[in-house]
Amino acid sequence: MSAPDFDALFRMAGVTGWLYAADIDADRQIGHGADEPLPIASMFKVPLMVELCRQADAGLLDLAARVTVTRADRVPGPTGISAMLDDVTISLRDLAYLMIAVSDNSAADVLLGVVGFDAVNSMLAGFGLGGTHVSQSCKESNDSMGWDTGHGWPYVDPDDIARLRVLDPARSNRSTPREMARLFGLIWRDEAASAESCAWMRAVLNMQVWPHRLASGFPYDDVAVSGKTGSFPTLRNESGVVEYPDGRRYAVAVFTRSLSTALIQPRADAVIGTAARMAVDHLRR
Repeated sequence: MSAPDFDALFRMAGVTGWLYAADIDADRQIGHGADEPLPIASMFKVPLMVELCRQADAGLLDLAARVTVTRADRVPGPTGISAMLDDVTISLRDLAYLMIAVSDNSAADVLLGVVGFDAVNSMLAGFGLGGTHVSQSCKESNDSMGWDTGHGWPYVDPDDIARLRVLDPARSNRSTPREMARLFGLIWRDEAASAESCAWMRAVLNMQVWPHRLASGFPYDDVAVSGKTGSFPTLRNESGVVEYPDGRRYAVAVFTRSLSTALIQPRADAVIGTAARMAVDHLRR
């Protein structure tokens, strides 16, 4: 059976795209530029969550421990604590929920300070995910866009794009479609951490509030879609898992880059779901 024409699909949406999908429980997979190193933007929050849970499993931290995020700790962002005005006292576990469900930048940076870059990258290397590396906090990513453009995001001129370090995988948080999907497979097979922690991570990933990318390709009440988005200027990504009522489940990662710097690009968002659906349909046949 011939593979779907992903090039034509992405071209019609005005983007360049990369994709990898795999049956989590069987040796079936499909890829399109699956090993291309690419910036992951907020998808770095998934390996951060995994290492947080692993440290809790090892007794190195207590997920119920409470921390206070002050106004001074706040990182710019449109959601969660980043959008609040007053100090917030909250548990590590609930910070992780906000980091994933609404992609809260402040929550992510507090947790990164607790867990540490080295621990996240050692965990990734231990799982054989050598193409995935976390080197920047949300604050560092945001600050770099300000330095590179002189005004920062979200309003970026096309002439700014070549200067943005966050779009260079050699200088930003990076992965490949294959490795992001593999990380989700580890979570869904209870291999990323303890079975209890993996079950909690699956539940949190299923609470992500954004329905316009991966989930848009599977608009059915009996198909569960869990995932994590990532966005930078011209960059729209999502990785996650699609679960069918027959018990079959598929890890999928779709990365896209558009020529346009517009903030609102419905076609670029929707093609992530369409490409994922085409890939999963191919595997299900």
